[in-house]
Amino acid sequence: MDQPDLRRSADGPAEGAPLRRRGKALETAILEAALDQLTSGGFARMTMEGVAGAAQTGKAALYRRWASKADLVMDALVAAMPPPADIPDLGSAEAELRHVVQGYIVVLNSRIGAAVRSLMGELDHERAEFFKGFLHERVVEPTTGGILGILRRGEARGDVRRGAAVATVADVMPAMLLYRAKFCAGAFDEEFGEDLLEQVLLPMIRP
Repeated sequence: MDQPDLRRSADGPAEGAPLRRRGKALETAILEAALDQLTSGGFARMTMEGVAGAAQTGKAALYRRWASKADLVMDALVAAMPPPADIPDLGSAEAELRHVVQGYIVVLNSRIGAAVRSLMGELDHERAEFFKGFLHERVVEPTTGGILGILRRGEARGDVRRGAAVATVADVMPAMLLYRAKFCAGAFDEEFGEDLLEQVLLPMIRP
């Protein structure tokens, strides 16, 4: 019996291979593969060829959608990042800040968190300029906005000192998270979260 011709063409999957995914299914597979490649090998080592292979498609399918590796990574991050969650009124600023910190610890130890941490560790000036919009819109802005809401509620209840509900205080948490991801390669575990809360955030806001 004749064997199927499984030679790979330059622009697509192997000739004679089963029909590959198309449209949205293919795009999802590519974004998933890009996130995996970023997490496992880092941005510098990630290649369009490697992503195409992992997604079982050809490079041409990637370049029809994304002009560069950075564009592909941006879309993969945006697709995987969960939307900002509403912060419930838990009756005290301490309880609400603990809720936020614990939520970020979970996200930072998830697949998307590992990808962002990998990217942060490699950011030079050029890459930082490209990705800063994503980091600001999807990480920094939702965090500072949520914390400002907590602080304002706390001021009204009396469990946050007057004058603490300002951007400088709200900036501390995302600044600590980004600094740790970029420069320290430290663990984002419960101990870190508790220290951030008890040694930094709460002493700044207590009446």
